[in-house]
Amino acid sequence: MIFNSLAFAAFILVVGCVLAIFNAKPFLQPERAATAARLRHGVLLVASYVFCGWFDWRFCLALAATTAVVYFCALGVARGKRSKLWLRLGVVLPLVALAVFKYFNFFVSSVASALSLDVEALGTLKIILPIGISFYVFQAISYVVDVNRGKVEASSDFVKVALYLAFFPRLVSGPIVKAAYFFPQLEEKRNVGLKNLEIGVQIFALGLFKKIVVADRLGAFVDTVYATPNAFHGAVVTLAVVTYALQLYFDFSGYSDMAVGVAKGLGYDLPRNFNLPYLSRNPSELWKRWHISLSSWLMEYLYIPLGGNRKGKLRAHANLATTMLLGGLWHGAGWTYVVWGAMHGAALCVHKAFKDWRGKREPAANPSAVSKAFGAVATLAAIFGTFVWMTLSLIPFRAPTFGDAWDIFTRMFVWDDGIYRLYIWTPIYATFLLVASVVAYVVYRKRCAAASPEELEKLRKTGVDAFYPLLDLTKLSHLTLFTTFIYLLFGFAYFGDSAFVYAQF
Repeated sequence: MIFNSLAFAAFILVVGCVLAIFNAKPFLQPERAATAARLRHGVLLVASYVFCGWFDWRFCLALAATTAVVYFCALGVARGKRSKLWLRLGVVLPLVALAVFKYFNFFVSSVASALSLDVEALGTLKIILPIGISFYVFQAISYVVDVNRGKVEASSDFVKVALYLAFFPRLVSGPIVKAAYFFPQLEEKRNVGLKNLEIGVQIFALGLFKKIVVADRLGAFVDTVYATPNAFHGAVVTLAVVTYALQLYFDFSGYSDMAVGVAKGLGYDLPRNFNLPYLSRNPSELWKRWHISLSSWLMEYLYIPLGGNRKGKLRAHANLATTMLLGGLWHGAGWTYVVWGAMHGAALCVHKAFKDWRGKREPAANPSAVSKAFGAVATLAAIFGTFVWMTLSLIPFRAPTFGDAWDIFTRMFVWDDGIYRLYIWTPIYATFLLVASVVAYVVYRKRCAAASPEELEKLRKTGVDAFYPLLDLTKLSHLTLFTTFIYLLFGFAYFGDSAFVYAQF
């Protein structure tokens, strides 16, 4: 069951109607608030397991087992007796499960290849990757670690912990949510309401547009070229490489928008996962804007525990490279993903070394017009260079093998004869993304400038509602505009392969 399917439309309609019952007057009485909350959480948990089991009922077993492990380990950590043992178990056991399901066969095949052995002789497991395991394992680890750090209290409510890990809007592809962010929402009165539905439907529709109108249409071209790159002219291959960078962004950010929209409609908030990443000026800024929940998780639960930048510059660079290497491996069981992570680790190290060499420079008090113009040009050049780097790094990320990646890379610079095809949707959607990003940036800055200190802090932490072009659907003009958008959405939709790219990770 994927977001852009009729099955999900029916599913979310049923779940929404059931949850809306708790808006009835009997459940609004103060003495029944606790009962209503437990029932609401129970409905959401059942719905989440139905959603998970829709793909394969056995996936629910892996999710339930992970939940049980972190529930008891977190309570063990909180009790203080043998807390280190419980902490290790709470971190290691979910990682072992992830390693078995996702990496066991990969490492067996790698060893067999290195030693020229038969893979079947070493033995592989005939298993499939449970949906969302890469995401909920990271959430499970962060929960146990945060309990140990005192950032969140261990919950004795099993349903609460289970819902935190299984919450279906973010189950398949995130965002990765911390318990300190989600638990308080379960303590508050969170019901389905018209205002939440109004916001959630619009955010979901925006994500759906990104997915079925933009990403899927771009993906059809990318799949064709990447399947046989040597058959195409170098210019077409270059266009496909750029197109994939656009497809990946629209696909993944589209899923994130739909997840935020569904959660909002149900009365809950999820953090923003993208913040105009293709306006980044350097690799460090890129990873603060791209897949924010993963990059912040890697920083807090891997880079800093490794030592961060507290043990000298050389150790800091090694920690950074290690973090990105493992981050690449998290994306998939393949050496191409490791190389992709290594490339970004190297880029981050180079940028960090450059910043250390350059030092902190204060901007001029009254810059001249020439200085402003030069600064603007330098900023645009930095944005363009960062985008080019991101695009090139995605070649091994997308290519099935190193041989395919090398063929694509060389084809970009050796323009031999081949099929010549100008895919017109790439420049159209590239222009659309550029204009939309600039407009979003300007609007967001204006909202930040007009916000109070409290509102500004909230915007910087999430910015979810303020970051989307929301309409007031109680106004006829706004409702007409939104209805027209929905009509155009399905009119221009590409009804081909609709699987989300990050669902495989």
